[in-house]
Amino acid sequence: MSKLTFFIVMSGVFLNALAQLLLKSGTNSLGVLFPDGVGYTKEFIRISFEPYIVGGLFCYVLSVALWIAALSKAPVSVAYPMLSIGYIVNAIAAHYLLGENLTIQKLIGIAVIVVGVYFVAKS
Repeated sequence: MSKLTFFIVMSGVFLNALAQLLLKSGTNSLGVLFPDGVGYTKEFIRISFEPYIVGGLFCYVLSVALWIAALSKAPVSVAYPMLSIGYIVNAIAAHYLLGENLTIQKLIGIAVIVVGVYFVAKS
C-alpha cells in the first residue's frame, strides 16, 4: 500500500471515528430519544437540528468519499481491516472526551487489533 493510499485510508478512519464521537455527543445532548408521548416527526426534527448529529453525519459523508477513493487504490482485503483502527481511536477518545471506562480487557483487545492491522498492512 502506498503512502498516499495509507493516508487516504487513515483519514477516512479518523473521520469515521470523529463521526461516532460527534453522534454520541449529540445523543448525550438530546437525552432520551423517542420518549412516550412524543411523535416521531417531532423527534426527527429535534435530532435533525442537533449540531453534533449534523457534524457527525457530515464526517460520515466525507469518510465514505475517502473510502471510495481508497478502494480505487488498494485491495479491499487490505484496506478493510484497517478500519478496525477506528475502534482504537474511539476507545481512547471516548475515555478522554466522554469519560468512558478503558478497562484492561479493552486494552488487550486494542493490542490484538494493532498486531492484526500490522500483519495485514505488511502483506
